[in-house]
Amino acid sequence: MSGGYASRLSDYPNKGVVGLPEIYDTHRSLTVKIKRLTAIIQSSTNIVILTGAGISTAAKIPDFRGPNGFWTKEKLQQQQQQHNKSKSSTLRSSSQKKRKRSTTGNSNSKTETNTNSNDPSSSSSSSSSSSSSSSPPLERRTQQQQQHDDFTFAEALPTLTHRAITKLILDGKVKYCVTQNVDGLHRRSGLSRNYHSAVHGCVFTEKCARSNCGCEYFGDVELDGLSFQKTKNKCEECVDGGDLRDILLDWEDPVLDMERVQAECERADLILCLGTSLRIEPVGSLPLLAKKFVIINLQATPFDEQAAIIVRAKVDDVMTRLMSALGYKHNWMTMEPSPCIERKWKPTVDQNIDWNYMMDNEVTTENKI
Repeated sequence: MSGGYASRLSDYPNKGVVGLPEIYDTHRSLTVKIKRLTAIIQSSTNIVILTGAGISTAAKIPDFRGPNGFWTKEKLQQQQQQHNKSKSSTLRSSSQKKRKRSTTGNSNSKTETNTNSNDPSSSSSSSSSSSSSSSPPLERRTQQQQQHDDFTFAEALPTLTHRAITKLILDGKVKYCVTQNVDGLHRRSGLSRNYHSAVHGCVFTEKCARSNCGCEYFGDVELDGLSFQKTKNKCEECVDGGDLRDILLDWEDPVLDMERVQAECERADLILCLGTSLRIEPVGSLPLLAKKFVIINLQATPFDEQAAIIVRAKVDDVMTRLMSALGYKHNWMTMEPSPCIERKWKPTVDQNIDWNYMMDNEVTTENKI
């Protein structure tokens, strides 16, 4: 799941703000905002959607910065470890002081001290009290939460939001989608790569390393590579079979499709930011390129003050109500017939500019070539 993907990333201490509280609009406020949002969408002619981890939580994929997000839990764990280390140091210091006092006291005080320290009920009570007060949040997880974490990317299915986005794009109401998610759910919902960019990569996609090719292959098995490593597979489009690489970004890797994405956002008269905290750059600042943008996210973002509307609700709930307001019936919500998943995609020269640059200039390290 996202934890397995995140564990592959290199150490990176500056992950930014995590664990902010989730805020929910009242039913009345949400109704008013949906009405305003519907009007803005209907008056817009070039809409781009930017998605983050918040649209995939309904597919049982944990986010990163929410109350139960991966980075949030990591920070809590680090804080707990620091607390335990500090506590252990304090106990050692206290124990040393007690031993020093006991050697200078009389024999009666020694006996009393030893008796108390060896009293099972006293030790048990103290240990129990200490354990109960300092038990880390990560140790108080339910079996259901553990099963949630053990869920894999391959088991995940597109959410209502993924399906709504695909429908809006196929109907021409939305021009393009930019996702920061690596789960491949936009692709599984039937959305072609011609209409979306996975700027941080995808765990199911491998790409031809030939700069004049760049053909992508989307599978059902999660790749275990990171940072453009060879997958040992060969490209079917190249005559002599170019090497395929993973496209999953590490922290310092260049963002994929960035030139194409920036061009789409600059043309947009509206960007809908769905389930993203907008805290990872350079993608986080993309909404500023459009004439206006709307944020639909449960947590605060750095760009709330510039947003035309801020909606605090679960993305699936918002998209369901929005689709109804736009005149759609419930048929868009089902996955039947099953969407046609694009398994192979050959980019045009313009669509492959960033990849060409990386391959031609050997941005990948020598041991990956």
